[in-house]
Amino acid sequence: MPRYRLLVEYDGRPYRGLQAQGDLPSVQGSIERAVKAFCGEDVRLQAAGRTDTGVHATGQVVHIDLEKDWKPEVVRDALNAHLVPEPVAIVEAEVAVGDWHARFSATERRYLYRILNRKAPPALDQGRVWLVKKPIDEARMHAAGQVLVGHHDFTTFRDMQCQAKSPMKTLDLVKVYREGDYVLTEFASRSFLHRQVRSMIGTLTEVGVGRWTADDLKAALEARDRRACGPVAPADGLYFTGVGY
Repeated sequence: MPRYRLLVEYDGRPYRGLQAQGDLPSVQGSIERAVKAFCGEDVRLQAAGRTDTGVHATGQVVHIDLEKDWKPEVVRDALNAHLVPEPVAIVEAEVAVGDWHARFSATERRYLYRILNRKAPPALDQGRVWLVKKPIDEARMHAAGQVLVGHHDFTTFRDMQCQAKSPMKTLDLVKVYREGDYVLTEFASRSFLHRQVRSMIGTLTEVGVGRWTADDLKAALEARDRRACGPVAPADGLYFTGVGY
């Protein structure tokens, strides 16, 4: 039974997240229906990472196991044909080697958060960025964000409904930079807590607009208390951008 590794991108706005949740719209459900329409098989998709309602992806990795040995390009093109008109695309497909698993073989997950920093609202990026009208000092955000890098108890930035066994995580990268009116923040870690990225970016933005200092951020982290977290950023600007294996 061949296993197919799929690189997926999607606009998260129409979905209640990646993971199937009964009759609610999900990216997983859409891809599984496309597989059924393509080859008649009922499959259970496995993904490198779960994304919440409204979160997007440019580099999500999933796998499916099929009975028949199809050429990867046939799988890619057939699934894309059956996904129309949904905002989900199979960018690449290849046959996995050995016991590779989309989730359990992953050693790093990467996210990007996009802030549109101007007075005017987005016309082309509605639902795909967080509009922050107050001027942001991205250098201050970047410097403060280095406090979060390393192995920490991230309880402060952990959603109350998070089901992870431990709040201890190792954050490998926080990088904040500007491209025109866009303030972009990259995060990398082996794994993340529920809504950890949105909690961190919301708090970092408080530093960027001058309401918090880097010391305030450090104190919030060390408090290990959800009540110490700043505002949680909206899902609109968050993208799952890649997986390391």
